[in-house]
Amino acid sequence: MHLLSVDQFGKDDLEEYCARANYHRQSRQDTSASGKILANLFYEPSTRTSSSFYSAMVRLGGHVIPINEVDYSSVAKGETLEDTIRTMACYADVIVLRHGEVGAAARAALVSQVPIINGGDGVGEHPTQALLDLYTIRQELGTTDGLHVVMMGDLLHGRTVKSLAKLLRLYDVRISWVSPDQLRIPEEFVRHGETETDDLFEVIMEADVVYVTRVQKERMITSYDAREQLTMNYSVTATHMAVAKPDMVLMHPLPRVGEIPTSLDSDPRAAYFRQMSYGLFMRMAVLAKVLGPKTWG
Repeated sequence: MHLLSVDQFGKDDLEEYCARANYHRQSRQDTSASGKILANLFYEPSTRTSSSFYSAMVRLGGHVIPINEVDYSSVAKGETLEDTIRTMACYADVIVLRHGEVGAAARAALVSQVPIINGGDGVGEHPTQALLDLYTIRQELGTTDGLHVVMMGDLLHGRTVKSLAKLLRLYDVRISWVSPDQLRIPEEFVRHGETETDDLFEVIMEADVVYVTRVQKERMITSYDAREQLTMNYSVTATHMAVAKPDMVLMHPLPRVGEIPTSLDSDPRAAYFRQMSYGLFMRMAVLAKVLGPKTWG
């Protein structure tokens, strides 16, 4: 079983993943992946995705081949993605792939003899991040229905908001979109009547969740000065938080580069580091699922 896109999930799948993540939160004795090997194959920089999958596999009793800098692998010699995948499939039982090209995980799945997990493909998708984000919302608020979720930041290049939005559409959720005009979410993600604005104050007072993303300068072709200005203009402030609901949940997939100041870290509504902890247990669930019945059961 490959995990390539959130389009693979229905509500029953999400319930199952969340239940399994809860199991891993409560149990420290699970060694169901004993004897299994994960290859972490990252063509782009990563801290959280790479480390959480590494930790998840070790906590399940398995082992990891970490390739976090492909410049020091045969890729630097011109090896194709397909040949790299075929090679790693000889050594590992599952591969987590992070790649800068949209559709790279699907390409890998076509030639792999072991499960491929999409760890992020360019501006495309990040399905396991969406799973852990959904799980975070449920843990923090106790439900996924009847919520108003605000997505803010670089919505054009942000794969996490696109994947999460697709999952939220399976529930009774209203989404508002906050970004500069240059970084608006593609039209296919917006439903009729939803708010699109460049001012967080327009929507934050009614928000149950504010999901913030950084401006992805590495994927932009505008000038350096323009990128810096976009970053400076899209941050959450203490003034925003003062008018937000007392139980609002502030989330960020991280890394942050100024969108949320460290002065807000002590606010109990700031859930982004709890989000990382939830992510570990969700990725344990993901690995257990793709490794098969003996691991998932």
